[in-house]
Amino acid sequence: MAKATLTISSKNYSSWSLRGWLLTKFSGLDFEEIITAPDDASARAEILLLSSSILVPCLRHDGATVWDTLAIAEYLNEAMPDAGLLPDDRVQRAHCRSISGEIHSGFTTLRASLPVNLKGHFPGFKIWSRAQADIDRVWSIWRECLAKSGGPFLFGEKRTMADAMYAPVVTRFVTYDVKLEPRLKAYADTIMAMPEMKEWIAAAREEPAEIEELEVEY
Repeated sequence: MAKATLTISSKNYSSWSLRGWLLTKFSGLDFEEIITAPDDASARAEILLLSSSILVPCLRHDGATVWDTLAIAEYLNEAMPDAGLLPDDRVQRAHCRSISGEIHSGFTTLRASLPVNLKGHFPGFKIWSRAQADIDRVWSIWRECLAKSGGPFLFGEKRTMADAMYAPVVTRFVTYDVKLEPRLKAYADTIMAMPEMKEWIAAAREEPAEIEELEVEY
């Protein structure tokens, strides 16, 4: 069987590539990274939020080609069932799918106002009220999950697809100096301390600045 491949774009700017990469890492599937060229139209559309229909990230494995991030999560859950990308409990699985779907399809103001930029840091960043409403909703989701599960991850001791889906939000809070209450900060710190996140961020910091539109102080 040919080795799986995961096509991704910028590690510094791409929230969706990070999600797909974390999901594949969490699953334990052995894969090879393919990084799209900086001038690839689909990659730029994804990073600059210009398209709701994108083909990056894209997982190819055992004859399957999967490009939507939630579809990648569900595929990996089937292909690597022992990885625990979804909780064992039926009710928790439904909750995990629901909050993953919510971040997948919503929070557009948060995305546009606080774009992912792992090399950036903007203390005192002024947050638009509509973006704050999105942030408040994220906080509510995290509080509910952590209160029920006890942490350290959203559904307890094991990382699930939800943690991969919300990881880019954690990086946004770090980049834009968003203050968190202690329990939420502990969760954010847990995500940032994962070896996979450290690996991704180290690579992002070595990446040349290719997306000129994002080289501004937001």
